[in-house]
Amino acid sequence: MTITNDNDPKSLLASEIEQIAVPVGVDRRTFLMRSAVIGATAVLTGRSISAQERTAAATAPPPAVPLSADLDVVKRASKPVITTIDEFYKVGPGPSSSHTIGPMRITYDFYQRCTKLPAATLAKATALKVHLYGSLSATGKGHGTERAALAGIIGKEPATVDPLFLDSLASNPNQSFPVKLGTKTFNASLQDIVYDATKGDFKHPNTMTCKLMGGNETLSELEYYSVGGGFIEWKGYEPPKKGAPKYPYSTMKELQGHADKNKLSIAQVIMANEVSVSGKTEAEINAFVDKITTAMVNIVKTGLSLPSSTLPGPIKLKTKAGDVYKRAMDDEYEKQRGLGVVAAYALAGSEENARGHLVVTAPTGGSAGVMPALVYAVGEGGRKLSQEKIRSGMLAAAGIGYLCKHNATLSGAEGGCQAEIGVASAMGAAFLAQAHDFSPQVVANAAESSLEHHLGMTCDPVAGFVQIPCIERCAFGAVKSWTGFMIASNEIPANRRVDFDTTVGAMALTAKEMNTKYKETSEGGLAVSVVLC
Repeated sequence: MTITNDNDPKSLLASEIEQIAVPVGVDRRTFLMRSAVIGATAVLTGRSISAQERTAAATAPPPAVPLSADLDVVKRASKPVITTIDEFYKVGPGPSSSHTIGPMRITYDFYQRCTKLPAATLAKATALKVHLYGSLSATGKGHGTERAALAGIIGKEPATVDPLFLDSLASNPNQSFPVKLGTKTFNASLQDIVYDATKGDFKHPNTMTCKLMGGNETLSELEYYSVGGGFIEWKGYEPPKKGAPKYPYSTMKELQGHADKNKLSIAQVIMANEVSVSGKTEAEINAFVDKITTAMVNIVKTGLSLPSSTLPGPIKLKTKAGDVYKRAMDDEYEKQRGLGVVAAYALAGSEENARGHLVVTAPTGGSAGVMPALVYAVGEGGRKLSQEKIRSGMLAAAGIGYLCKHNATLSGAEGGCQAEIGVASAMGAAFLAQAHDFSPQVVANAAESSLEHHLGMTCDPVAGFVQIPCIERCAFGAVKSWTGFMIASNEIPANRRVDFDTTVGAMALTAKEMNTKYKETSEGGLAVSVVLC
């Protein structure tokens, strides 16, 4: 085509954009969308931009940290989903699954590896050292990463650690603890956790190394990655051997196809795969789900019962879950009351996370208020649905989380808050649709709607603490879950124009193109616009 005036951005009309010659090797849709945005920005700012400049800007590589092709989270996309529910829903201390639970699992894993080293090697041991990189280094202090890492070194696991122990490390950081390896005993303290480079050529934004030292000599070393949701990998990682899924799928289209063909619900397909992949019985899987939902209910009830207080850290943020709940219950408008109550439940769970208390990753610590709010709202805190219905909802929610993990990400450091709150909200919408016995198409539509309206959400924790905007985002995520469910259950399901797989693909693309300062580094957004004084 011919542009009549390269220096006049207004001369490039929408009808002309479709005729632009797309450079070879560039995705056409992505190029046209970016080109249109660049042109619109030029118009709004009054800046001149030539066709050549537009093309260069539209094809420029995104300013993001690329993930290594060696990581299992990258390689798995070509295979069927084999994540299991006991891997996905994890209990551990807040405030972040990737910055607290993941690092604790990593250092605990390294400690266990060290116990198996030859006696001659252990006889030389004098210290265990941990180096934090990337996002772990940039925002780790606000997340208590150093305390979690030390806890793992001295043999504590996320699901059983006493949060008061982690609190004691914050109030008394000079403590040291004995570490026994073979016949050798030495002390470990917070001084052994090093906040290292925030930028570099890392395989994942959440990279850390663990070292067993003998004086100045490194006796053993391993590089680890906290890849989101409490999942961890390490250099040379090979995923555990599992059974083959009964109904293999890697997309929602395939998952729905199995459900429709076999006249099953989404939850029933997920359960069949859980049995075949994990080797456990349905009774064992249900028992685990019940354990997780009990934990979620207790988290909300605890958060609601606590008096207003100031959360740890420099923000001096006051908690409000109990106050919001009490005032919502007094609201004269019944429907408004419902919104307020669900929001209060989510605030309660998220405030427990911010306190560093035990939470459930669903899918992450930062989004740990969303699913518990909905579980409590349809159970004893509201509609009184049966535990059987709640179990079905939890299985469907897990299936949504699996697909997002498989085809995009759950990590705020990799994909922004769309990967945490957005996925949690999609899981919540699917949970509600399945718990109320709606069809697989409605479950998928509800999840799509909720995820779609979180696309592009940045991860910008103020001062690196999971408080602003994280706590209120859980409340909005829970309400959006209900909105997505209500729209999907009241529309004609077949009329939905955007499908779940497309939206997950959009989230993955957005994550790749999002500037790194909006990915849990506290270098952009609210993290820099909110002034603490």
